Order: sequence, then structure tokens, then C-alpha cells
Amino acid sequence: MSDNSETVKARLLAELTRHIGRPRAIGMGELHEKVLGRPAGNRINGTRRLRKLITELREDGVAICSTAETDGGGYYLASPGGSEFERYCAGLRAAGLRKLALEARIRRRTLPGILSEIQLELRP
Repeated sequence: MSDNSETVKARLLAELTRHIGRPRAIGMGELHEKVLGRPAGNRINGTRRLRKLITELREDGVAICSTAETDGGGYYLASPGGSEFERYCAGLRAAGLRKLALEARIRRRTLPGILSEIQLELRP
């Protein structure tokens, strides 16, 4: 199979469109084989490229969710316009706020203070 990143990214997205909703999640091992045509090998190093492409697709605006359940965990696309999509977005926001709260504690500041600084930085 071709190693061109854009081609692999397109295959990844095509495969994920077969896995919409949490019940249809696909494990990383199976996803790796379907997209790259070979076993992943090492769980961490062997899947790095595919995880990087998943991050790129997320940055492109694709709602790729993941679950770590032992019976059917893996990656899937959030159902559009439904509660899965809302949960995914809420999780992203909560993770961002946790990181900002951590920054506030490290700087010995309040979270509202950090947020107002960010707001000022974003204004043109």
C-alpha cells in the first residue's frame, strides 16, 4: 500500500466512516491492519503514525472519538448532531479547562484571571 500521508489519511477516514457511534468502535490493531495493510507490531511505536494521522484529522475538524473499554474499545466517529457529538465536544472543553486550571495553580493565579488574559490575547 502507498505510504503517502494524504493517501493513508484518506484511507483512515474512509475506514472510520464504517465506524459511526460508540458501539461500532474499531480497535487500533484492526484499524492499523485495515488502513496500512499490515499488523501494528508494537502497541505504542507501531501505531504512532496512525495516531498522528488521527490527530491531524481531528485538527481538520473530524470528530474522531475513542473509548478505552476492554470489550469493544477503540476509535469511532461521533454520530452527527447527537448526544455523542455533544459529549465529545464537552470532553474537549473539560480537558482544556483542566489544563488551564493547572496552569492557574502553577502560576498561583485564578482560573478566571487566566481566562481573561487569554481573551485579551485573542483580541485583535
